[in-house]
Amino acid sequence: MVRERLAAMVASASDGAVTAEEALNATVPLSALGVTSLAQMRLIDAVETEFGIEIDLSDDGLELLDDLGVLERYIAEATGRSGP
Repeated sequence: MVRERLAAMVASASDGAVTAEEALNATVPLSALGVTSLAQMRLIDAVETEFGIEIDLSDDGLELLDDLGVLERYIAEATGRSGP
């Protein structure tokens, strides 16, 4: 459920340059699919707002934004939710 929501957020943040389906099925980093740095910033805002967490960009924050699975696990840990 979270993964699908994140995929929709990627599509929205990228103004449709990367579809939710493409994000869900990605075998390469999302940036390779066309998620720009602006889209990453929009995605950060959306994730932080929706899940009530803060993504620290000084560590691995930007790496989180290139892989839905990694981002999903980060959210699960940050919110205390179980996995998918």
